[in-house]
Amino acid sequence: MRIGLLHPGAMGASIGVSLLASGHEVGWVSEGRSHDSCNRAKQFKAFIALDDMSVWADGIMSICPPDAAIAQAQAVYSTAFDGFYVDANAIAPNSAKKIAQMFGAGAYVDGGIIGPPALGAGTTRLYLSGQHAARVADWFTQGFLQAIALPASGHANAIVAASSLKMAYAAHSKGSSALLLAVNALAASNGVSEALKAEWDISQSGLNQRSVVTAKVTSPKAWRFAGEMLEISETFKTQGLSGAFHQGAADIFSSMAELKDQPGADLDQVISKILGSRDSPDSER
Repeated sequence: MRIGLLHPGAMGASIGVSLLASGHEVGWVSEGRSHDSCNRAKQFKAFIALDDMSVWADGIMSICPPDAAIAQAQAVYSTAFDGFYVDANAIAPNSAKKIAQMFGAGAYVDGGIIGPPALGAGTTRLYLSGQHAARVADWFTQGFLQAIALPASGHANAIVAASSLKMAYAAHSKGSSALLLAVNALAASNGVSEALKAEWDISQSGLNQRSVVTAKVTSPKAWRFAGEMLEISETFKTQGLSGAFHQGAADIFSSMAELKDQPGADLDQVISKILGSRDSPDSER
């Protein structure tokens, strides 16, 4: 098949490689993309405009920051694309439903990615739901990405089950990271960091090292995690649960946005950004 990717960031490019390994052609839209994106996508067929790729492609996969997912879907829909549209973004089920309504149940497949870029076996899973979830899962017969079609059910959210699963998973994985960084910032602001570290060594073995690793791993990507936390917050509220915790997590990750693409930020740098956000003109704290 001919599969278009929007857009080949680190995750998208790795999924494109799995598609190539499975015998498909992979395309992307190069207009306005960065040098890094061009380098990641050098194995793929380049199109200048989205209209051109939409005519060429049998299927399109959207892998972009959460807050761009609906606009990206609208852009594809406006080209009169008539193939399978797979939204694999970290978005709330209600957001996914809006996209499903554009393309219809016969063309829309919902996706949720769990894990890092698929650069090794057993690390990354693409969960899929909807009428043609199994068909899309069959696109991935080779490569490192494991595609899993969720079983159909009678639940009202069955078509967007993959997004629901992603939201639940990331609510803990990324939400707990934001909480841990916020706790470190709280201790620092009250002058008790060393005492907290000493107590953690006694009663919560591993939290000090986890704090260091969490700061390093999340800091380059926190700008993108903020939008994901807002989608999770909306998911909780839709189910009659409080979305306040993940709204707070979005605030933590937003405060770290200046660390984008700066690998190796240490815990002190991250704490400084979090505490510095208190003095921001836009802060409501």
